[in-house]
This record gives sequence, C-alpha cells and structure tokens, in this order.
Amino acid sequence: MPAAPGASPFLLEARGVRVLVRVSPKSARARVLGLGERPDGRADLKIALGSAPEGGRANAELIEFLAKEWRVPRRRLALLSGASDRRKVVLVEGEAAALLERLERWLAEALAKSPP
Repeated sequence: MPAAPGASPFLLEARGVRVLVRVSPKSARARVLGLGERPDGRADLKIALGSAPEGGRANAELIEFLAKEWRVPRRRLALLSGASDRRKVVLVEGEAAALLERLERWLAEALAKSPP
C-alpha cells in the first residue's frame, strides 16, 4: 500500500534521524522501491536487496546500501530494530536537523528515479 501524501519515513531524535524501512530481500539488485504505509499510518522507505535474509547478510547489505546512497560512514548507521523482520528501524547518527533536510532531499530525488 502506498504511503499517504506527505508521509515521511524519517523521525527526528536526539542522536540523529530514525528511518523506518521495509526490505524486500532476494531481488535482482539493491535499489529504492518507493514509500509504503505501515499499519499505524507512518511511511516506510521500501528497499530491494540482493541478499537473502540469512546470517545477517541482508542487514549488512542494507547498511552498506544506505551508507553509499546517503554518503555517510557505515559507523554512523545502526540497526535499532527488525534484525529478523522485513520492517526495520535504522538510526543515522549526526546533527538531526541538518541530516533530516539532507535525507528529505535525497528521498525526493530517489522517488523521482524509482520505478512506478
């Protein structure tokens, strides 16, 4: 289900920005699929991953993919929850307001490039 207009997967917190993610493992390649809606109405950033969800490989690929996409060191990304679930919460550590602005710009560009 698509996310409501204006919904964002990004949540400000003291240490940085939390990102709500839903992964689709075993895809042809890692890529942004768009936004989806959680049962509580919040938005998920939908990401396809090439790895299978075995032995933490998909989680490692997710962190690697997001670090590359967002041009941040991997050490600034942490998987807060969802290690064995499709729905995950990732923390991007840093100055929250500046990070949020940067991530929102990235999201607009990524959604413009993502498949319909």
